[in-house]
Amino acid sequence: MSRISRIEIDDRNLPPPTPEIEQERRVAMFDLIEDNTFALPSRDDRTVPDGPYAVELAIRDKRLVFDIETESGDKAAEFHLSLSPFRQVVKDYWQICESYFDAVKNMPPSQIETIDMARRGIHNEGARILAERLENKADVDNDTARRLFTLICVLHFGG
Repeated sequence: MSRISRIEIDDRNLPPPTPEIEQERRVAMFDLIEDNTFALPSRDDRTVPDGPYAVELAIRDKRLVFDIETESGDKAAEFHLSLSPFRQVVKDYWQICESYFDAVKNMPPSQIETIDMARRGIHNEGARILAERLENKADVDNDTARRLFTLICVLHFGG
């Protein structure tokens, strides 16, 4: 099965999240486990262990790390991605999220909807960048890339 069955975030060195960030994290993790597509392509004629996979996301040495195991705990893959391509879109995403969180408390639905559309656009851009960065490392669908991008934002916020 080409999917993620368990996702963990290595947040040991991160500051405590705000309630809004913790909610974003919980929703993304739940939605990711409920429905995702994640496959490891064959590389260099090596066999790739079949999924489902357990994935740990972390930031180590200023790099985004995907540590992937089979459900039985065998190492399946590990890859490190530069955070540079994500910096601006993560910053934009959190700025629009702050506006959205404030809007939900104070603004009429029409203004909230406008901000939410902008938030979704930035989120889609982050998912697109992630899918490009994962090319030849892992195959993901758009919804999986979006949920993983949210988790990268949570890590980036603390990092």
